[in-house]
Amino acid sequence: MIPLLDVRGVRKSYGRTVALDGVDLTVGEGTILGLLGPNGAGKTSLVSIVAGLRRPDAGTVRVAGIDVTREAPRARSIIGYAPQDTGVYSSLGVRENVRFFAALAGLRRGELRARVDAILHALGLDELSERRASQLSGGERRRLHTAIALVHRPRLVLLDEPTTGADVRTRAEILTLVRALADDGSAVVYSTHYLHEIEELGASVAFIDRGRVVAQGDVARLVAHHGTTALELTFDGDVPHILRADGALVDGSVARIPTDDPAATAAHMLRELGSAAGSLRGIEVIRPSLESVFLSITGRRYESAEHAA
Repeated sequence: MIPLLDVRGVRKSYGRTVALDGVDLTVGEGTILGLLGPNGAGKTSLVSIVAGLRRPDAGTVRVAGIDVTREAPRARSIIGYAPQDTGVYSSLGVRENVRFFAALAGLRRGELRARVDAILHALGLDELSERRASQLSGGERRRLHTAIALVHRPRLVLLDEPTTGADVRTRAEILTLVRALADDGSAVVYSTHYLHEIEELGASVAFIDRGRVVAQGDVARLVAHHGTTALELTFDGDVPHILRADGALVDGSVARIPTDDPAATAAHMLRELGSAAGSLRGIEVIRPSLESVFLSITGRRYESAEHAA
């Protein structure tokens, strides 16, 4: 069976900056792929290429067997794309915005009305349907932005950081809708840096770091294979040499030590440090999780990587 999304060897550079360095991805019907990675990892570049808004320097992207670069209009007809930056017409009402984009997608008359009503209800926008977009809160605008992308029930859904800056209600409604879309047969690519959302959605995962897919698969399988318990020691200044000599993973002022027994390892390390323990500022136990998968593969904590260029 032809996958709804098939990405092969995609590369993209901006001047000397390599955004994507040979990315391969496959997403089938009824599945959610969580595209994870720190800011600057290449997620937005990849999603915009899949949407047909940018051309890759090399490689191919096919949506339901259609080459996105060669047959962009045909491919876009089955894609719903909500980029990170919200795009709505502020002078129009909520319903007017959704109706306008539904018409652009080719919906007419009864079908148009039914789809607009359904997506407004799914995202909790019923009571706001006549309000101007300029009067919406940030979370309400985010929901409207998502409704516009999904009103035509696309077979491939691309959501780029859909809950950035969203309130609790908006986040919950978007996650519920994403799960429902997959249950209805759509393929969903959900780009985010919020690990807990992917775990909540039960999505498969592709970690992108520095333009490459560094890990991909089912969450439980990735955690079982790569996730390890580690003891993380943070120092005021450089990590003492004795920890480096013992093989600790060092990142700036932080040393990480894989261990099956954090308490015993902590006690042993404190004895080993001796007087150097005076520069110790904190000890944390990192349990197996998606975060520890990233740590195991890249040697960096996921949160600190979020702000990397």
